[in-house]
Parts: sequence; structure tokens; C-alpha cells
Amino acid sequence: MTPDLEVVRIGQAESFKAWEHGYPFRTVRWHFHPEYELHYVVATSGHYFVGDFIGAFEPGNLVLTGPNLPHNWVSEVAPGERVGVRSRVVQFTEGFVAEAMRLMPELAPLGATLEGSRSGLLFGAATSGLVGPMLRELVRARGIRRIEVFMAVIGALSRAQDARTLASARYLPDPSGFMSAGINEALAYINDNLTEPFAVADLARIAGLSPGAFSRSFRRHTGLTLVQFVNRLRVNLACQLLMGDPAVRITDVCFSSGFNNISNFNRQFLAQKGMTPTKFRALLGENEAAAMAALSAENGERAGVRQRVPA
Repeated sequence: MTPDLEVVRIGQAESFKAWEHGYPFRTVRWHFHPEYELHYVVATSGHYFVGDFIGAFEPGNLVLTGPNLPHNWVSEVAPGERVGVRSRVVQFTEGFVAEAMRLMPELAPLGATLEGSRSGLLFGAATSGLVGPMLRELVRARGIRRIEVFMAVIGALSRAQDARTLASARYLPDPSGFMSAGINEALAYINDNLTEPFAVADLARIAGLSPGAFSRSFRRHTGLTLVQFVNRLRVNLACQLLMGDPAVRITDVCFSSGFNNISNFNRQFLAQKGMTPTKFRALLGENEAAAMAALSAENGERAGVRQRVPA
């Protein structure tokens, strides 16, 4: 069975994603993603699948999966039963954790844990009992407290003496093979042609589905309609363009990021960023000016110190 690609959306103001979900839920399916995932079961029991491993789980089940390793947790519940909070999840990119380890050598012991997660790591009751309450706080934490709790979590994982690997050594996930499946091909097409016009019918044809079936599958797969998903990507691209060249015109950014009229561009930008593109650029300018002023003041202070030092 070919796993689906799950699109993990980590906010621009976040280093990682920490969240919880109930059951049933759209992400409860055989899937993979490029991000590391720490998965903690709050309620229910059932069977879980990690690579070529199949096992039983119950509350307290704590597993770290590495990039592109397919996984799924299937709860055994009565027909029609719904669970408010089934799992708590933390997802973070390879780039984020690699940069953190580069800047903070003290994180080096985490390397072995991350390497083991490429086959899936199941943590025992001792580590689960320690980390579970941290995850409950983490999904609600804000600001610097998020970083503090996240560091406590990965610290506990790196010191764990009760972890064991799940998938067999011969199991090697091949995301290039997974990406050949319908919706995943459509997602790849969107990323490669983001600034070009395309329609649901075009993507449905790529996915090998009818337009209606494609729209339903895409919503289940990403949590967004096609229009919402594309607009989000295009606004993010517009932000990159605005940050990259202060001289580029707003109109040029509009068309270069795939929008075909300025009013819709302004409306979508405002809805997602809480400000217009013009305001976004103005704030960038203010930030740059403040940084330059601070640098100038620092240089002036250093010069004054040098003048006061006796020869």
C-alpha cells in the first residue's frame, strides 16, 4: 500500500509544530512526511504501523519517526464513537534541528536519537511518563516557553535508556516512489508550477481522478481546498520576493507570485498576514532602518571608547 504525503505546515513564527488531534481525524492514515515526528497517544488502544513494523499501542505510547518513514495509528473504537484528544504530536524539520545542533554543541547527544528515529523509536514507560506532561504543556505554550519545553523534551529523548527501534534494518523508505502516487504527483506539480495558471481539471488528470474525487481527496490530504492551499503558497512566495528586493514594485510581486490581479493579491495577503503588502514592506523598511541605527550607534560608541583610552 502506497503511503500518502502529509503536508506539514509550520508557521513562519514557529520553529516547530506542536498540536493535538482527536479520532477519527484526517491525518489518521498511512502517510509520510519529510519532518521528524514525535507522537504520543493520550487515549484509546489499537494497532500502529511504522515502516514494516506492526504493534499494539495503548495510552502512553511514545514514538519518534524520522523523515519520510511511513506511519499510522489506528484506534479500536465503537462505530460512530469520537475521541476528543487521541494524540499529541510534535513535528520539526531536519534543517531546524541540524542548525540548532550546529549552534549549540551541547545538543550533540541528540544525534544518535535522531539517527535511530529513521527506523522509528519506541520509548519505554519511564521516558513516556516524563515526556507526556511536557507535551501537554508544549501544545499550549507560547513565546520563549515553547523553546524551553521543547528543549526539555528533546533532552529527555536524548538521555532515554529505554528506546528500541521498530522497523527492520532492511526497511528503507523511498519517498521518490511514494511521490508517484496520484495526489502526491499533483502536489509536486503545484510546487513546480506555482506561478503558472492551472485548474482542478489539470491536477485531477495528473492524479488520475475525476475533478470531484480529486477535490475531496485533496481536502482530506492537506486540510485545505485547492484554492486555499495555492493562495497560501503564493502569499509565502510574495513575502520572499518583498524581503529579497526592496525596489521591486508591488504590482510585479503580485504577478511574479502567481496572482492575476492586484485586488485579489491584496485581499489574500491581508487575510493571511494581517496586513497589506505595502504595510509589510514598510515594516521591513522600519526594521532595517532600526538595525542600521543600532549598528551606527554601536560603532559610534566603540569609536568614543577608543578615543578615551590613553595612548
